[in-house]
Amino acid sequence: MNKKTYEYFMTPISILGVNCLEQIVTYIKPMAFRKALIVSDKFLVESNLIQKLTSLLSNSGIFFIIYDNVSPNPTVDQVDYGLKLFQDNGCDFLISFGGGSPHDCAKAIALLATNGGDIRNYVGLNKSKRASAPLIAVNTTAGTGSELTRFCVITDTERHMKMTITDWHVTPIIAVNDAELMIDMPPSLTAATGIDALTHAVEAYVSTNATPVTDCKSLKAIELIVKYLKPAVKNGKDIEAREMMVYAEYLAGIAFNNASLGYVHALAHQLGGFYNLPHGLANALMLPAVAEFNLSSVPDKYADIAKVLGKDITGLSLECAGKMAIDTIRELISDLGILQNLSKVRGFKPEDIPTLAENALKDVCALTNPRQGTQQEIESIFIKVL
Repeated sequence: MNKKTYEYFMTPISILGVNCLEQIVTYIKPMAFRKALIVSDKFLVESNLIQKLTSLLSNSGIFFIIYDNVSPNPTVDQVDYGLKLFQDNGCDFLISFGGGSPHDCAKAIALLATNGGDIRNYVGLNKSKRASAPLIAVNTTAGTGSELTRFCVITDTERHMKMTITDWHVTPIIAVNDAELMIDMPPSLTAATGIDALTHAVEAYVSTNATPVTDCKSLKAIELIVKYLKPAVKNGKDIEAREMMVYAEYLAGIAFNNASLGYVHALAHQLGGFYNLPHGLANALMLPAVAEFNLSSVPDKYADIAKVLGKDITGLSLECAGKMAIDTIRELISDLGILQNLSKVRGFKPEDIPTLAENALKDVCALTNPRQGTQQEIESIFIKVL
């Protein structure tokens, strides 16, 4: 009998549905917050999408300032500058508006606002002593799950490393997922973030920390993504597809927030840190190859995924059924036109592979991968996607 105990982490309040952003002030006002630091990026500000949020705040008498200098892979310097803005302007809460990058940057700022020090000191599991400054996460992509999780990834540009902070204190107090905010998301971003969500669901399902609680969420997320990602990419204004992708990424977020992840993320983090490759693209590159590496350890899990993907696995061995699931995932990535060869990544050098592999094995996400590999085996996974 398994005597291991498990913890379940979840953002306290989640608001989902078309036009649900309008409800945000009904939650903010009773909390008596005075002034928000809104953490976003230049595209969302210059495209005026953020006005849907700022208008609601202004009309309700909620003060704010905007920090829009967050890059696709937020850095230590960006966190430090955002913290200075938060402190110098007397802010008492944060709102992140965007995808995983603004959410992660805001999480790091919120953590340092109450705990102090350098964000590098919080790499690992639950290193903070105090609750973070209150953070409300408004999502504009259907992929990262960062709006509801205890994970925060920040790039150390000096060491070319993505640092993973896993700390329940960084969990936002409110998560907002409004499909209306995602209608104008470009097809390429829709595809990349969708595969990011798929990666979360698959890795959570095969994780050594998976439970029945996370399994059901992982499998439903996979089912929704396979059904609705292509329509969302094909027609961004397909509101049904957009909304179902919201539910898919949200379910996948719950799953990996509790079951954690695996080698796909451990390896993908290195590609983001070394070459500034967007996270969704890095996951898409590594997902099939890592799944093939893991297959022999958990063939039953991949066979389950094949069934969810609608495959007839009658009479097949578990490994053959699992291989069918992996081939289907690879085909989906190809159909979406996502990069599939590491050699095409700008700045990539084969001689970097030993360092990439060494760093990947130190990544916290590697701990819950179902099959533990050697340095040489991790290098071979990178080589396989050249």
